[in-house]
Amino acid sequence: MAWYWVGGASRRLQKSSLSSSTLYLSRSIFNPLLSTTSHLTPNPNYLKPFRPQYNRFTPIPTLEFFKFDWGFRFVAHISSSVKESKENRSGNGGLGLSPSKSELSWIDLYLPKHARPYAHLARLDKPIGTWLLAWPCMWSITLAASPGHFPDFKMMLLFGCGALLLRGAGCTINDLLDRDIDTKVERTKLRPVASGLLSPFQGLSFLGFQLLLGLGILLQLNNYSRILGASSLLLVFSYPLMKRLTFWPQAYLGLTFNWGALLGWAVVKGSLDPAIVLPLYISGVFWTLVYDTIYAHQDKEDDLRVGVKSTALRFGDSTKEWITGFGIASISSLALSGFNAGIGWPYYAFLAAASGQLAWQIWTVDLSSHADCNRKFVSNKWFGAIIFSGILFGRLSS
Repeated sequence: MAWYWVGGASRRLQKSSLSSSTLYLSRSIFNPLLSTTSHLTPNPNYLKPFRPQYNRFTPIPTLEFFKFDWGFRFVAHISSSVKESKENRSGNGGLGLSPSKSELSWIDLYLPKHARPYAHLARLDKPIGTWLLAWPCMWSITLAASPGHFPDFKMMLLFGCGALLLRGAGCTINDLLDRDIDTKVERTKLRPVASGLLSPFQGLSFLGFQLLLGLGILLQLNNYSRILGASSLLLVFSYPLMKRLTFWPQAYLGLTFNWGALLGWAVVKGSLDPAIVLPLYISGVFWTLVYDTIYAHQDKEDDLRVGVKSTALRFGDSTKEWITGFGIASISSLALSGFNAGIGWPYYAFLAAASGQLAWQIWTVDLSSHADCNRKFVSNKWFGAIIFSGILFGRLSS
């Protein structure tokens, strides 16, 4: 009889323990944020994947699947809405268990899901390209203003919208033509067309929409400017091919991105003054050679492996000497353009400040650091702003 009571108590104890263990495990899997108490003390190493450190910036994870292994333990895979960074992919065997919040943009947070690939295709979350395209336009429009007067703000707004559209169209063209290369480059392999989020036909349809909107802006200009503006499309469409043909695609980008230096003057004056606009245009080309060579150093290893060309590969260890020369040529051309335009003395004070900003970029950039190359590249929006301020105050004081 004693053995009977001992056996029954043992069975009840095992049943109670199993129930508590099962309840704790199921609750921890299906709601990892839920705090619960249990008579059992689970192995902390076993439950560690289910107990991440959360704060208000951490997205709530969702359970994708779970399965049994031969040890009859639950194995869960946790994912979130945040894309994993390169470091997380390499550090976690590609599982992405530690997603990085820094890669989220306003596109991912606020736009409808079906619109996000198109917004990423146009690089709407990376406005630096729009700034670099818009500044030469603003320089030229302001330089063409009458002495002592403000520039045409309506025209500047129109050109700002045009820069946004044309830059987006250029990115779409680039991604369509480079989709075979983008899949092999770490920085570009997740672009919408390269990753398969958008088909080439969808990208081409979106390009047609962008160009249609751009045409609406172009038709608001005078006839001379319409022809001049439309001619820039030849450069826009052919630029993505240059990296296959020459080590100087950055120079070709300079010819493309600074076309607004010619167009802005033509919109205001109805013609071109070569003594003023050509030095302005050339200064922009040299400026582009500086910032885009720095930018190209981010991809030099992948470019070398894939077989595409750039000034970063052409210059190699002599890059800083080359871009120093380009910087001097850019500042000299800006000074010549301002002198020929009869602009006031504040322009040259701002030009000196811009020279310092450009020198800071060149002397301090770490060409072996992707992050620092990108940081210096993005800082060029301030170079453009300084030059614009100089032209504005110089024109008002002249």
